[in-house]
Amino acid sequence: MRNKLASFFLLVLLLSSCTASLKIIDKPIVFDEERKELTLEYMSSRYNIQQKEPTIEPIMIVLHWTVIPTLQETYKAFYNSKLPNWRPDIKSVSGLNVSSHFMVDRDGTIYRLLPETIMARHVIGLNHCAIGIENVGGTSDLPLTKAQLKSNINLVKHLSKKYSIEYVIGHYEYTNFENHPLWLEIDSDYRTVKDDPGTDFTLKVRAAVKKYNFKPIPNN
Repeated sequence: MRNKLASFFLLVLLLSSCTASLKIIDKPIVFDEERKELTLEYMSSRYNIQQKEPTIEPIMIVLHWTVIPTLQETYKAFYNSKLPNWRPDIKSVSGLNVSSHFMVDRDGTIYRLLPETIMARHVIGLNHCAIGIENVGGTSDLPLTKAQLKSNINLVKHLSKKYSIEYVIGHYEYTNFENHPLWLEIDSDYRTVKDDPGTDFTLKVRAAVKKYNFKPIPNN
């Protein structure tokens, strides 16, 4: 009996260690009544989704890069509820500010900006089902780091254990879903050209998590 109890507590300890091994720091952006209403309005006007709360059931993870060089500058860009004036290309569609659920700094530190089940505006047509992971940097002067790659892999694994994730995509692949049932954007002209977070980075993440048997990206 004593051996069985010892084995049980060892198993609990090991499971706890595995859960605690991924450190996520909560660094919430503003989610006030204004952002809630703007999110609900976005869901209604862009996706024809009528809800009382701006919640999602995540089945996709979208990887991004910020092109903004520092964590604090990126955080400042996402922080407020309303879109700043320097994004006229998408402000005409909605005043809801862009954001993401997670941000990975250049040293690999993972920050959570929003709960995973709250909709964030980070990918056209798919926000209603997608968790966004932003990576600080992404320019030729500041390419994404090995530490960021490792953190993205671990974060995808972590999220796949919590939710029924079916797809892991780079932001540059979002238009492949235009003829897919998950695509809900009503405006055929509302598209932006994306190349983040780079093909190499995305493929390395997918290769490291292939045991989860995510679905292949549609050929549009």
